[in-house]
Amino acid sequence: MTSSLFTFNIALILLGALVAIASAGDLDKQIEQLNDLMDRRPIIRLNGQKFNKYVGKDSVPRNYSFIIVMTALSPQRACQICRQAYDEFLITANSYQVSPHGQSKRLYFGLVDYDEGSDVFNSLNINSAPCFLYFSEKGNYNTPDELNIQRLGYGSDVITRWIAEKTGMQIKIIRPPNLFVPIVLGLFCLVLAGILYLSRNSLTLIFNRNIWAFSAVALVLLMTSGQMWNHIRGAPLMQRGRGQNTYIHASSSGQFVIETYMVIVINAGIAIGIVLMTDGLKSGERADSKRKKLTARIGFGMLVVFFSLLLSIFRQKSYGYPYRLLF
Repeated sequence: MTSSLFTFNIALILLGALVAIASAGDLDKQIEQLNDLMDRRPIIRLNGQKFNKYVGKDSVPRNYSFIIVMTALSPQRACQICRQAYDEFLITANSYQVSPHGQSKRLYFGLVDYDEGSDVFNSLNINSAPCFLYFSEKGNYNTPDELNIQRLGYGSDVITRWIAEKTGMQIKIIRPPNLFVPIVLGLFCLVLAGILYLSRNSLTLIFNRNIWAFSAVALVLLMTSGQMWNHIRGAPLMQRGRGQNTYIHASSSGQFVIETYMVIVINAGIAIGIVLMTDGLKSGERADSKRKKLTARIGFGMLVVFFSLLLSIFRQKSYGYPYRLLF
């Protein structure tokens, strides 16, 4: 009897070893297929069959994780926010591929479109899009972690922070180059070269105080608005959220591109207001006193309004700041 029990145990051990070897072979084949799909596109499109095979009930025990966006990109669905979320997700996936973690093959990015995988939406009880889900290598595929886009938004910087919290992988966002600034700078240089060429016989343009004053103020407005910070850090245009967009960053350590433009306009309004006040209060010049008073009042009104707007933005970015002027 002891000999029979020993033989039975040996058989169980051999059977377990064969199952483990077969599972390991299936896992290697599955990872090879995923790597092939990811080499073609940074985001793997998943229908119901592929979802079950690589993530769901039919997948073998995994040693990799999945970040999946549930969305509806068909034009018939008319989901504008889905397209915006997909663009941010694509930037994140591309940034992951060129990062040091991209070679580890521990994380994959997927997409389930409602028109291609409505059964996946139903199985996960998802009734809205877009939705970002994290399927851990050890977690249950029926209960994935979800990114709260209503509170945090769905910008690529938000997605990377969420991934870092779940996986410990730090991903540096690399956005496509913004050609707006080089184009504007090139046009400015062309216009300046044309003006200098047309006035080559006269140097009055070069020594014009108004032109130099305007150029100096424009340079100061550009540098104090944070445009250089945007260029270095690659700030997003805005924070897109479900139902509403955020144009002003909630922290004093960050900003959006639209916020920069708003600050430029506000500072320009303050500068113009001060110039109008100074011009209206000048003495020793022959001018209509009523016109001068009106100019000074308009300048003062612009100064108060635009400074109130600037103070309002500062109050939004500095929690607890108690002071305000008009707004």
